[in-house]
Amino acid sequence: MSVTLHTSHGDIKLELFCELTPKTCKNFLALCAKKFYDNTIFHRNIPGFIIQGGDPTGTGKGGECIYGKYFEDEIVPEIKHDRRGIVSMANAGKDTNQSQFFITYSKQNHLNGLYTAFGKVIYGWETLDLMEKETVDNNYKPLNEIKIFKTTLHANPIAEIEQF
Repeated sequence: MSVTLHTSHGDIKLELFCELTPKTCKNFLALCAKKFYDNTIFHRNIPGFIIQGGDPTGTGKGGECIYGKYFEDEIVPEIKHDRRGIVSMANAGKDTNQSQFFITYSKQNHLNGLYTAFGKVIYGWETLDLMEKETVDNNYKPLNEIKIFKTTLHANPIAEIEQF
């Protein structure tokens, strides 16, 4: 399964690891389907580290999930923060996942075991480059909004065929 984030800086297509992180992917896909991420901003942009979004308030303090207040981590040792473009849930500590997520700008092995990595960028590297170059304030909030206009869900027909 994949999702395209249509942003103010271009499109980024994400491949999701639904078999390895089913609960996380279900939450992310359900929020995309109900247009939760539409017209939200990336509120945190730290060049060389991550870009973070998924908070409808744009403050880094908001969010929701389909399971209630929070849902538990799905840490999978096979999925590491070992390259640019890994997509992970942002959280405020163990088992506090909601809607916020981040995309890595580079290898961040110190995040392994702490954050649920559930996807990777497969298209839109130039968009990620443009985002990383945006000027930020002292709290790493972009001075020019980096906005998610909408998301598009894509089915993987090969995976669906293989189930039969």
